[in-house]
Amino acid sequence: MSSATGSKVVVTGATGNVGTSVVRLLSEDPDVASVRGLARRIPDWLPRETEWTAVDLASDRADLAAAFVDADAVVHLAWAFQPTHDPAATWRTNVLGSIRVFEAVAAARVPVLVHASSVGAYSPGPKDHAVDESWPTHGWPDAAYCREKAYLERTLDTFERDHPGIRVVRMRPAFLFKRQSASEQRRIFGGRFLPGPVARPELLPFLPDIPGLRVQALHTDDAAEAYRLALRTEVRGPFNLAAGPALDAELLGEMFDARPVRLPRTAARSAIAAAWGLRLLPASPHLFDAVLRLPLMDCTRARVELGWHPQHTAPEVLEEFLLGLRAGEGEATEPMRGRKVG
Repeated sequence: MSSATGSKVVVTGATGNVGTSVVRLLSEDPDVASVRGLARRIPDWLPRETEWTAVDLASDRADLAAAFVDADAVVHLAWAFQPTHDPAATWRTNVLGSIRVFEAVAAARVPVLVHASSVGAYSPGPKDHAVDESWPTHGWPDAAYCREKAYLERTLDTFERDHPGIRVVRMRPAFLFKRQSASEQRRIFGGRFLPGPVARPELLPFLPDIPGLRVQALHTDDAAEAYRLALRTEVRGPFNLAAGPALDAELLGEMFDARPVRLPRTAARSAIAAAWGLRLLPASPHLFDAVLRLPLMDCTRARVELGWHPQHTAPEVLEEFLLGLRAGEGEATEPMRGRKVG
């Protein structure tokens, strides 16, 4: 991708959890001449060689092709998790907005598109061994997040067929955390008024051990490095991204010095469904259902073809995130603003 004068990269969703890490990393890369961040609200934060453009992907009036002119690559990260009670709204932003991005990439003749897919795009899979990128990507149909990610996988299948000259890379990361994302993710998944100080191991005498609750995590900065490597390397197709080991009740119990206690799926889901129905909890029970069914991912392809190696283990990622949660950490963008509650 790079040239004698450096490359020009456009990043959508540039002020969010992944976007801030990707923009910061690219702005420090000597092979990148400029970064243009697209976001609904322009931040005060301005890394070197970075400019901002206000764009709402949910609007059909957004002139994305103009924003992509002369770009060497587009990194598409923009995503809306809320409102979970209005799936039509997230569909407009996530699916229809992404299709506008893809069409604009083709119209502006951008040679490289790196798209943020997710482990959530995968069909239900095993928890006792890892699967590679060939595992089916039909998602869990009852969860809007998974349904939307899976739909875009099919959309990109058609896009790649129709535009073989565009190098398309699909990143499928595990759950992404960093200290600075704590306040944003608390608002998205736990609610605006969930007190951060409750995230203390000493306040957890036991941990719920729910069948199927075994997941992978990754530091957002490690994911950003994979995006950077994908821009620099002539690769195509999907890449799994996760750090080890997988997080389950046994490992978390050791981390927090708490005793795992078996809790039936139905009991846990009923509690989440009740809180979601009363609008006390933003995260839906449908997403909970999907999490219990997500496969574990094999990341061999990213290691071999990108030379990618995460610098943080999954327990380190979780510990850093919990520290940020207690401190109300954030960043100087509207989605990532810090807020300490309680």
